[in-house]
Amino acid sequence: MFAIVRTGGKQYRVAAGDKIAVEKLAGEAGETITLGDVLLAGADGALADPASVTVSAEIIAQARSEKVIVFKKRRRHNYRRKNGHRQYLTLLRIVSVA
Repeated sequence: MFAIVRTGGKQYRVAAGDKIAVEKLAGEAGETITLGDVLLAGADGALADPASVTVSAEIIAQARSEKVIVFKKRRRHNYRRKNGHRQYLTLLRIVSVA
């Protein structure tokens, strides 16, 4: 069975055993959480009622993504700004979609 869940403003297609990286969620490594916003669910070509589907996941780790370089430049004005950003992520293992 699979489900489409929304968390952190993004949508993810998940099934049992999948590993995904999402925007930071509260919790420590090893805790089990429930992803509540299920948009669509189904199995073998048939759709299920998303209101009755629960998606539970285990937190693997709290991590940070790769660095994104923000570089601003205005030509002929000697204006240059360099900045970096690393987004906080939560690594999840989907335990069950039921």
